Amino acid sequence: MADHQEASVTLPSDPASVSAARAYVAHVLTEWGLPGEAEMADSIRLIVSELATNAVQHTRGQSPTFTVDVRLDRDERLRIGVTDSHPRHPRRLPAAVQQDNGRGMVIIRWLAVECGGKLSVSPTAEGGKTVWISLPWTVPVQQGHR
Repeated sequence: MADHQEASVTLPSDPASVSAARAYVAHVLTEWGLPGEAEMADSIRLIVSELATNAVQHTRGQSPTFTVDVRLDRDERLRIGVTDSHPRHPRRLPAAVQQDNGRGMVIIRWLAVECGGKLSVSPTAEGGKTVWISLPWTVPVQQGHR
């Protein structure tokens, strides 16, 4: 099996790109052997949707695009990162009853922990950031896909 597999896509910071990011990651993971109906696949689709939505909504026009990276290391750790060029790191907002938004990072963190993973944020050399989700991978990896 491969020691390392990766795939990435760069999309415009547009609301329509959220579903494109989700579909792209779902396709890559299916090629790597994760059944689309698996519970982990549902969690990953929701995580990618939340991360992409944050990249589109909270960059205040300072990031014309965002990039989704999918990496599988040694067939045991899946990392998904969403990179934008806005320098501000995401913040967890207080959960007010009347608040309609601001819970995305709470949802992402909760889903990551539920899947045995974690969330982290790292700055990019260009001044932006990447929000990473790291999850254990227990699915046998399919050969020949990148």
